[in-house]
Amino acid sequence: MKDEELAGRLREAAGAHSPDRARMLARIERGMAGEPAAGAVRPPRAARPWLRVAGATVAVCGVLAAGALAVTSAGDDGGARAGRVAAAPASPSSTAKAPAAPGGLRPEDGPLWTGGVVDPHSNPYWAQSNVTLRTTEPLSALTVELRVAETGGLDSTGSWRSLPEPDFTVSVNESGGYLVYRWTLRPGRTVPAGTHTFAGQYNHAEGDRDATGDYVTAHAVRASGAEAAVGDRFGRSR
Repeated sequence: MKDEELAGRLREAAGAHSPDRARMLARIERGMAGEPAAGAVRPPRAARPWLRVAGATVAVCGVLAAGALAVTSAGDDGGARAGRVAAAPASPSSTAKAPAAPGGLRPEDGPLWTGGVVDPHSNPYWAQSNVTLRTTEPLSALTVELRVAETGGLDSTGSWRSLPEPDFTVSVNESGGYLVYRWTLRPGRTVPAGTHTFAGQYNHAEGDRDATGDYVTAHAVRASGAEAAVGDRFGRSR
């Protein structure tokens, strides 16, 4: 076949060729979806840049997720540790509860007044509770009662009063959670008008003793026959 004849046939074949548009679009869609065309060889991973981008995105998301998980875990662990912290055990002295003084105590009634304080010369092992009693009229009967709350290690070491010793009977005993000092005026004796002192002394557990549970009461009969009753809690500010 001559060259001129071959070239002519090739031109005829090219002119008669019509491209299959639908087939070409299908091949393009398969390529975008990552599916190889029939008979085609899948390109190596290094030749697919879109896959590298997607892989990098996944890696970044993985790092962020791991960081968020670490922060969340640390926060949860801290909260759990805080919840597991045990409260410090209370000291024995803080658990001792003194009995409450009765309500309705009033320090003044008519000519009679009383007040109670801890002597400033008390120390971490020993204390003295001072009771002051004032009366503007003579008293024909009187009972003064000092109650020291049991806060640990109480042991009486004595008592005294500014009035004559033979005029009173004195007793000390434990009752209802208190160390109780009681001074009672003997029959036929009289308490003159004025300011008088009664004091109870005792050892106690080492440390500063809480006297807020202590109180004093006094019951008296005036020379006129009228009665009077007063009381006061220790630790009250003045």
